[in-house]
Amino acid sequence: MQPIKHVFWGLLVLLTVLWVAAEPQVFAAATFFALRAAMMQYSGVLAIGCMSVAMILALRPRWLEPRLGGLDKMYRLHKWLGIAALLIAVVHWLWAQGPRWAVGFGLLGRPARGARPAVGSQVEQFFMSLRGSAEGIGEWAFYAVVVFIVLALVQRIPYRLFYKTHRLLAVGYLLLVFHSVVLMSFAYWTTPVGIAMVVLMAWGTWAAMMALLRRVGITHQVKGRIVSLQYYPGVRVLETEIDVPSGWPGHKAGQFAFATSDTAEGAHPYTIASAWHEAAHRINFVTKELGDYTSRLRDTLRVGQEVKIEGPYGCFTFDDASPHQIWVGAGIGVTPFIARMKNLAHLRSENASQAGLQTIELFHPTTDYDEVAERKLMADAQAANVHLHFLVDARDGRLNGERIRAAVPAWREASIWFCGPVGFGDALRRDFAEQGFPVSERFHQELFAMR
Repeated sequence: MQPIKHVFWGLLVLLTVLWVAAEPQVFAAATFFALRAAMMQYSGVLAIGCMSVAMILALRPRWLEPRLGGLDKMYRLHKWLGIAALLIAVVHWLWAQGPRWAVGFGLLGRPARGARPAVGSQVEQFFMSLRGSAEGIGEWAFYAVVVFIVLALVQRIPYRLFYKTHRLLAVGYLLLVFHSVVLMSFAYWTTPVGIAMVVLMAWGTWAAMMALLRRVGITHQVKGRIVSLQYYPGVRVLETEIDVPSGWPGHKAGQFAFATSDTAEGAHPYTIASAWHEAAHRINFVTKELGDYTSRLRDTLRVGQEVKIEGPYGCFTFDDASPHQIWVGAGIGVTPFIARMKNLAHLRSENASQAGLQTIELFHPTTDYDEVAERKLMADAQAANVHLHFLVDARDGRLNGERIRAAVPAWREASIWFCGPVGFGDALRRDFAEQGFPVSERFHQELFAMR
């Protein structure tokens, strides 16, 4: 989480510093309306800057994954930037509209209008001629973007509607770029803040066009075909095995991919629940019925159906040198650990010396139970030489940090890998931090939430 926090706050601080360097007189504003003009410029720079970086992250750039901790962390940053852009845009709108309302109600005196400053160039004159259009377009684009961002944040909105409306944010962004280019102070363009905004808005515009043309992730997409389906009624989980005959670059255990079986629904992210073998070319997904779309998969998917797979993504790949690893896979969060166990079992079958390099304790707390699914998980753990703690909440009680430490005496020397509900993961992180565990270095948490 630290890298994305640094990027988020670093972006806001950097844009602030660059803007102050271009507008140092803001601290000596003579009138309220002079301050208002400066604050509208400042809030506009921050809002379009945040939106631009959010648009860039929506392209799922793989080169950023190792720097930011994986695509799951990048999507968290994307969400933060969207919220920040929304809040700052509201402030920008209030700076624009509030004083007008105050003048209308007689709370503020109408500002005296002096002579307009001389226009320095034909380019500036052209921008001045567009100000009325830019203000009107920007206001309506702001209203639309507010609606689309709120729809994206409300989890109860069906994914199908989210997918369609979220793409329309790209249109709103392009309109706001026009608004920003025309209305940003012309003097900024030759300063560092102007150069930064040119880079961000140009990159963001390209990202928006890629989104509208449905080209996001296209270079990482391959076609596959469903070869088997197995449903586990006790845990309401569907296991889908897909054959990908060519193009897939392979994946590490713990990574995930986007799968598209219905173009109207769009791509959904799923953790890959299988190891990759060149001889087999198969990918397994284990999907729990958690929403409107996943609840229909059992009825809509069929053997022989063609699907599109995009990836792999993610850095939750168990790469560390700790002598012990503690895995916590809560509910469907056990999926990346299934893939890793299959990978370890394959390594052990090829080279017996792979056994015993790390001691691994897997805790799988679940509210649901399916006998067949439990047997398969136990078989995977045995083949991988992983010690499995299978805990059904109603039977065994809730898992917490104290129970983990009691079961794993060497927990201080271990690394912890968590995948499951975010609140549960955050609680475990805090609990271990209170015990002196170096969570920033050895607590790895998959933030598997793309909204």
